[in-house]
Amino acid sequence: MTYYLGIDVGTGSARAGLFDAAGGLLGAGSHAIATHRPKADFAQQSSRDIWEAICAATRKALDESRIDPSKLRGIGFDATCSLVVRDDADAPVSIDPGGAPEQDVMLWMDHRAIPDAEAINRIGGAPLAHVGGTISPEMELPKLRWLKRELPMTWARARHFWDLPDWLVHRATGTFGRSLCSSVCKWSYLGHKGNRGEGWDDGFLAAIGLEELARDGHAAIGAQFAAPGEAMGSLSPEAGRELGLPAGIAVAASMIDAYAGAIGTLALGASSPEAIENRLAVIAGTSSCHIAVSNKAVFVPGVWGPYFSAALPNSWALEGGQSAAGALMDSVITRHGAGIPLLAEARATGTSPATRIEAHLARMAEETAFLTMHRHIQPDFHGNRSPLAQSWRKGGVSGLTLESGLDDLALDYLASVQALAYGTRHIIEAMREQGIAIETIVMSGGLARNALYVREHADATGCTILLPDCAEPVLLGAAMLGAVASGDASSLPHAMAAMSGRYREIKPRSGAIARYHDRKYRVMRRMQDDHAQYKAIMEE
Repeated sequence: MTYYLGIDVGTGSARAGLFDAAGGLLGAGSHAIATHRPKADFAQQSSRDIWEAICAATRKALDESRIDPSKLRGIGFDATCSLVVRDDADAPVSIDPGGAPEQDVMLWMDHRAIPDAEAINRIGGAPLAHVGGTISPEMELPKLRWLKRELPMTWARARHFWDLPDWLVHRATGTFGRSLCSSVCKWSYLGHKGNRGEGWDDGFLAAIGLEELARDGHAAIGAQFAAPGEAMGSLSPEAGRELGLPAGIAVAASMIDAYAGAIGTLALGASSPEAIENRLAVIAGTSSCHIAVSNKAVFVPGVWGPYFSAALPNSWALEGGQSAAGALMDSVITRHGAGIPLLAEARATGTSPATRIEAHLARMAEETAFLTMHRHIQPDFHGNRSPLAQSWRKGGVSGLTLESGLDDLALDYLASVQALAYGTRHIIEAMREQGIAIETIVMSGGLARNALYVREHADATGCTILLPDCAEPVLLGAAMLGAVASGDASSLPHAMAAMSGRYREIKPRSGAIARYHDRKYRVMRRMQDDHAQYKAIMEE
């Protein structure tokens, strides 16, 4: 028997899973990661804390699996698209405005660079065509622009700027190559131009004030690139000791966490490699990502991409998303007066708040979807990632009354879940307008286990949803990278076909429910238009 290790670093934890060659999960572990928020819109972490969490999670997975570590053939990493800053001794460089030591990671959801993203968009440049025409403050170049201006001493000390998935591979192997996935998606590297630095647009970097990044053959940001799954090196003795693994295991070029979820699910029940081109992978957790693949470059306004070799080698990917998905649902609960007792009851009974709200909704009506006839949510509480691509947007609620009990909280929660589904529908419509014929959604992430979220997505979009039986599809996607790096799988599509496993289908409902969601979708879109008008009025 041979085995593969998938390591996933999300916003709040690191997780590890050990899989066999058929995609069976044998053992898993997780460990929390701390996030620091010194100011509004700031979100920071420590790369040391992240690596220690990975080591703890991996040891837990090994203990649970009881496998012989010598049979482990390959390791794949995925992580959030967060910025890691290190000096010439590979020590952390603080990105905290107060200089807090160890905080060298600017988290993906950090929005301190909104003005810098807006400035880059005004300057323009060829790479912007591959981010839907609008760069996001969640990407790395706006963050670097902020760092150079606001923390010049940090900027002067820094020698390497990493996307977190690439830094994990570097930490595990000591190598300096980068993955096309992170570099193309979050750094504006044009992967279709080559793998040896040809994809950097030095004129664009100079125009936006980051000309230093072109020095020494782009040493600070990467000069060698590989498609996800390609072997990047082998596990170093030091990293092996920390992880509890033997040195020499093949380590793959990494992926952004959402892309690992896409790889772990896109091939579910697919009759051919071409079948996945009519699918949308929705990876939903704290935020959500919506990933489609195509054999040709398709440009969709407000949707990131087309990205070459970011998901599958020699294919193009499109990425939409929502900056707050699970984070929005959590916020709706915690900000409501009935939320505190609900959370206390959930902790006391060992149930989730979502489960308790769903049960309460079922008591309120036989068909819960119609309960929100007069309660509407505009879901852009943390900006609109796509297809409006406007990070300045805020959320809104229509239909409030003087009620403040659990019934009212349940309505807010249901309306929020529906609004997120309408956001997915908006992304699908934008893709369809450019010829991407999405028919099926494959879902992973924490919200794939939320029955209400899945049900409303099927009904609101009219798409069949496929849910993997695998409890950890994102970890599975990372393990598939390890299978390719080891040479046991000849390609990433081959690993997907062999390891994807079983699934179940959720069919959309038609008739009155479909018509109801059509009307609610129109309301959500009108609310988005109205909120833009409010901003314009206040800025007169």
